Amino acid sequence: MYKIRGMRGFLASSTGVTCAAALALPLTSPAAATTSAPPATSPTARATAYAPGGTQSLPLAPRARDRAPGTPEQGLRRGDVRHFSLVGVVWDDPATPLHGRVEVRTRATATGAWSGWRELQTHNADHAADPGTPESTSVRVRGATAPLWVGESDGVEVRVRAAAAHEAARALPATRALPAARTAPAAARLPTGLRLELVDPGEDVPPPANHAADEPEPAVLPALPARQRTGPHVGPRPRITTRRGWGADERLREKGFVYTKKVKTAFVHHSDTGNNYRCSQAPSVIRGIYRYHVTSTGWRDLGYNFLVDKCGRIYEGRAGGVSEPVLGAHTLGFNSNSMGIAVLGTYSSKKPSSAALRAIARLTAWKVGLYGMNPRGKTYLKSGGGNLYRKGKKVRLNVISGHRDGFATNCPGKKLYDKLGTARAKAAKYQGR
Repeated sequence: MYKIRGMRGFLASSTGVTCAAALALPLTSPAAATTSAPPATSPTARATAYAPGGTQSLPLAPRARDRAPGTPEQGLRRGDVRHFSLVGVVWDDPATPLHGRVEVRTRATATGAWSGWRELQTHNADHAADPGTPESTSVRVRGATAPLWVGESDGVEVRVRAAAAHEAARALPATRALPAARTAPAAARLPTGLRLELVDPGEDVPPPANHAADEPEPAVLPALPARQRTGPHVGPRPRITTRRGWGADERLREKGFVYTKKVKTAFVHHSDTGNNYRCSQAPSVIRGIYRYHVTSTGWRDLGYNFLVDKCGRIYEGRAGGVSEPVLGAHTLGFNSNSMGIAVLGTYSSKKPSSAALRAIARLTAWKVGLYGMNPRGKTYLKSGGGNLYRKGKKVRLNVISGHRDGFATNCPGKKLYDKLGTARAKAAKYQGR
């Protein structure tokens, strides 16, 4: 079903894996916290403006009198840490859901002001590799909240409160064939191994990997005019910022690329990282999500195939070539023969920009067109297992679908989901239909 390939040429990103880890210590000693960062670079690379970024991984501690494992409340008290811009919480077992509430508040580096409490989305397991695949069964994979972009910060406080048993049961979606691992617990408990992940996305663009046989990847793939269509009903390729363009550190991800057969469906997501970012910060947001997906969650690479910011800019996601059917980790149960597009932001109550919708339409008109698909049409995908459809069931879906069409989730947010009809119509028009 899946193909694994090594180094590709022009559109494929460079490879290499480096992992670094140190013993994690409490928040009161942030300099000694676990930090994941690339190895030292050459003197030439150090002379550039590139700052590699890293992750501080801090264990949470019980905040209530009951200090037994799984205590109803854990967290970290307000304290100083090294600079970070994106935050999330992870735990040991990805099959164990976190029934409860995760909140953080942070201190802005520029002003020293503390934010109010902000909630992290805990039901995030639906953004993942398909069950039973090598990526999903890796010992590196952990349970995780959605990440939240908070901007440059140097202080943090976090609290994780378990839901009461009846609240946990009510929080579960009413679905068919719900796996046992996702049922509500008899009593409210928290997962073991809770850790706060503070991600510094780094700055500027990393030095290119040293592959003498390969031409360096361009930072941007320019939009192609309509007259350069590659086939009937294939939309012109839109402008795409490549991984090199947004500053991906290719040493973080796993080597090689994994492919599925074709792209029959595009699943639209919101990143659920919040809307408090400027478009000029989008590359930093993506670097933060990338580092969180790989070093904190344990995936082989960024989960989404493409990302779109609120100004309508399109970014390459998971490595392997923008025109290729790269296997992602975005829609649990339906990653095969599909692609995932994440719009940066949270769109449960906020409407997506018209620029973002146009970008979705232009991207899908081109990419699904390469595989002969009509954006206004329907297709069938076989479920790999999830909380809506049993494994092996053939499911009829829109060619441009929302995440919630394949899994019981709020993603991509009601306001974005309600606009997918507009994206389908525009995409079909861009294909000349």
